[in-house]
This record gives sequence, C-alpha cells and structure tokens, in this order.
Amino acid sequence: MTARILVADDDPKHAQLIRLYLEREGHQVLTVGDGRAALDLARARRPDLVVLDVMMPLVDGLDVCRILRAESTIAILLVTARSSENDMLLGLDIGADDYLAKPVSPRELTARVRALLRRTGATGGTASVLRVGDLEVDSGRFEVRVAGVPVHLTAKEFGIVELLAREPGRVFTRGQIIDKTFGFEHDVSERTVDAHVVNLRRKIEIDPAEPRYVQTVYGRGYRMADQ
Repeated sequence: MTARILVADDDPKHAQLIRLYLEREGHQVLTVGDGRAALDLARARRPDLVVLDVMMPLVDGLDVCRILRAESTIAILLVTARSSENDMLLGLDIGADDYLAKPVSPRELTARVRALLRRTGATGGTASVLRVGDLEVDSGRFEVRVAGVPVHLTAKEFGIVELLAREPGRVFTRGQIIDKTFGFEHDVSERTVDAHVVNLRRKIEIDPAEPRYVQTVYGRGYRMADQ
C-alpha cells in the first residue's frame, strides 16, 4: 500500500533518514522543519499519514496534532525524545494514532506506518483524483485538468479548488477557506480569497463571468458545483 506521507521534524538529518526508509517502501514523502509549515502543508496536500516530531519550533507537535485531529481523521504518528508513560498517554489523548520514542528504529517506524495505513484504510494520495464534470483535481500529482488538459495553478489556487472539490455542493465561507488553505499566514483577508478565486476561474472556467465549477453563494461564500 503506497501513500502520501508528511514528515515534520526540525532535525534535517533525522527527517531525511525517515524519508529514505519510507520512500524505499514506495511512499511519496513530503518533509517540513517546523509546526507551522506542517499545518500549512497538511492542509494543502492532505497526506494520508503524518509522522510528527513533538519538539518543533513555531508550533509544537502536540498543538499540531490537536489542530489536525480537530479538522480531519488523518493518521498521526508522534515521534519524540520524551518517552515517559505520561507523555505517551498525552499524545494519544489529544488524537495521535500511535507513538514512537527516539531513537527511532527505521524498521519499527516503517512497520508502524504500514499498520496505521491498514488500520485507517488509506489508499494513497497518488491515486486520489477528484472529478466534477470535466474538471479533475489530481492530489497525487498536484495537478488540475480541464477536459484532460493540465492547467497550471498556484499552491493557493490548488488548495482552494481541492477543498471545494472534495465536497461538491457544500458552501465554504471565506473564513473557512482561509483556515483550511492559508494556515498561519498573516494578513490574509476575505478579499485575498476573492482575488485567488478570480484568478482560479480565469484558468478553469470557459466563461469566468458565468462559472460552471466554482460558484459564488452570495452572502455566504463559495461552493463547487454539484455535477
């Protein structure tokens, strides 16, 4: 079973070691070095599993775990130098699926990852393609296609269209789009969301003035057409 896995660890050597072993298992691996970047990338790329170091700058791993668990059912494996029973129980209580103490055995790590992927039923981000009419949002390739033709989007445009396409017909407020797509970025206003939607429509709509896919719900926000 292959999956998209996010490794969040502020030790570059440790992160690369984990990445090497997970890639040998056939997984697509993304790495970040702080908690804020972990939240942003988890929201934008929606990995199947997060390997999360507890001691990280900006936002610590326990807070990242709490936030991700409140937003999704993503599998979370905590990795930390704290190895007391209380630390383990705290991690599990706030939503982690499993807990691994440092120093990490690569063989044990990959075995835990396999077990978590089986338990959660993850099928792997590389096979995740959302379709609405002629619009395809390929999360594995980080690509959007309209009638089979790839369309170049920025990371924020991709995050917005992927969010909407996951639940066609559901209305997302601008505030929800900011929370789920922009993460901890500062100075992001509702007008910023509107500007990204305007640019997104120029790229994926036949007539941006009469959008087929990304529709405005006046007074509330945006939704993906339920086609």
